[in-house]
Amino acid sequence: MLEPGKFAGLAGTIDCTHGALGDPAGWPQSLRLTLDIMFHTPLPMLLCWGAQRVVLFNDAYATLAGPAHPPAPGGSVPAVLPAPLAAARGAFEQALGGAAACQPRQSLAFIGAGGPLKRECDLYFTPVRDAGDAVGGVLCALAPASAAPALPEPAGLRILVVEDNLDAQYLICEMLSAFGHANDGVAHADAALAKLAAGRYDVLFSDVSLPGMSGVELARRALQADPRLQVIFASGYGDSLLRQVEFPFLSLQKPYEIEQLQRALDSIVRP
Repeated sequence: MLEPGKFAGLAGTIDCTHGALGDPAGWPQSLRLTLDIMFHTPLPMLLCWGAQRVVLFNDAYATLAGPAHPPAPGGSVPAVLPAPLAAARGAFEQALGGAAACQPRQSLAFIGAGGPLKRECDLYFTPVRDAGDAVGGVLCALAPASAAPALPEPAGLRILVVEDNLDAQYLICEMLSAFGHANDGVAHADAALAKLAAGRYDVLFSDVSLPGMSGVELARRALQADPRLQVIFASGYGDSLLRQVEFPFLSLQKPYEIEQLQRALDSIVRP
């Protein structure tokens, strides 16, 4: 434990007998234990204690804060809150209220020898109670910033529907939305080519018989621009119009069931 009136094991030893914390003989056991932990851990830590908000910190925190920061252990009443307490004021106030708090990936600003320093840390705030079981102060530990959570992969596909029957087009797009797939609908090949040029799609779902350019020729041009595009044809003439197609595709015979469409899409999602 700490010797009375002294902080042991620091780069510089400071006498706190006449400091803002008062005579160490009167310190509560929780304060002594917290300081003992703080000064004997390699993790940057600082303690804000008492109504005057006296701030003490270890060498690891002083090093993290940069060469212009005062050396450990501190002990004066700061004119402004230290960077971790000011940057995560809500979490700090929560700990003052008696509940531990965490502020991940917090950007901290310090003043270095050559100008401002930016540090990103995870901040952990722990209330420290005094002899009367009231919150006497807050211990703040700083850890290297954790990685930001990865964004979930989109569950659905992005599908371009080409169908000249507008009622059928509407129903297909509604079904695709219900399946969780993003979709756009157009009525002819020229509009489809413009959509494909403007955005990335996973699937081209096209009627074979379209006004003007056929669905087969549309798919051929689309694949030249994006070979990764998957093609599903819908046709009321069976596969007779698809026998000479030279690229991979899936086909549905009109009228098809919802389950048939879903199975076709599942074969693309889970090849």
